[in-house]
Amino acid sequence: MAASDWDRSRAASPESARSPRHAAFVRITHWVAALSFCALLLSGVEILISHPRFYWGEAGNVATPALFQIPIPSSRAIIPTGYGFVLPDQNGWSRALHFQSAWAVVIAGLFYVGFGLWTRHFRRNLLPSRQDLAWGALSATLADHLRFKRPGEAEAWSYNTLQRITYLKVIFVLFPIMIWTGLAMSPGFVSAFPATVTVLGGQQSARTIHFFATLALVLFTLVHILMVSLAGFGPRVAAMITGKAAGAKEEA
Repeated sequence: MAASDWDRSRAASPESARSPRHAAFVRITHWVAALSFCALLLSGVEILISHPRFYWGEAGNVATPALFQIPIPSSRAIIPTGYGFVLPDQNGWSRALHFQSAWAVVIAGLFYVGFGLWTRHFRRNLLPSRQDLAWGALSATLADHLRFKRPGEAEAWSYNTLQRITYLKVIFVLFPIMIWTGLAMSPGFVSAFPATVTVLGGQQSARTIHFFATLALVLFTLVHILMVSLAGFGPRVAAMITGKAAGAKEEA
């Protein structure tokens, strides 16, 4: 895959064997966010089961037309799903876990963004250069991804352009949308900041946007795991735990 001159020189540099592939704050916040996202997804599915219908606007219930409906059974008998049975209601623990996991993501995200700006992590490691964004380089990287081409050794020490753009969108677009729409569904938060939900068109609109943002994050996670597996699952995961890139050798 295409890599910038700085990336190639870093991969070939002796200092790269001594410096960590991922800074400690990146590794810590990555795993906190990953575990919290799994908890959010699990609890979110349980919450969805209680009312698998989506609406647009401020209000929505079984007496109003749905924008769309997920074809799954519900944990509430009053929801018209077409199934002749009702699932066990797990709303209690799922909402508590969802709330707690959401705050874990928010705290980890603020910590990550704060330290990332302070250490210039985003500028050094994630912000693409003009050369990287040139159509030739970008199309070559995309073609390699579509062919599931195994990454070169230089990319053990750097992110390619497509990765950088994707990570920046996840960090600064998708996660903020998730947090914003989540807060917009909180009656306590909305009572203090009503504009939060008004801008989105209502609480049911916020819930619908929240659902689609979740699907985007799930898709990103699946592709991310696939690409990590292609590049070498064990070494890449080890690098995110220990900070040491695959193939880095200790000095004698």
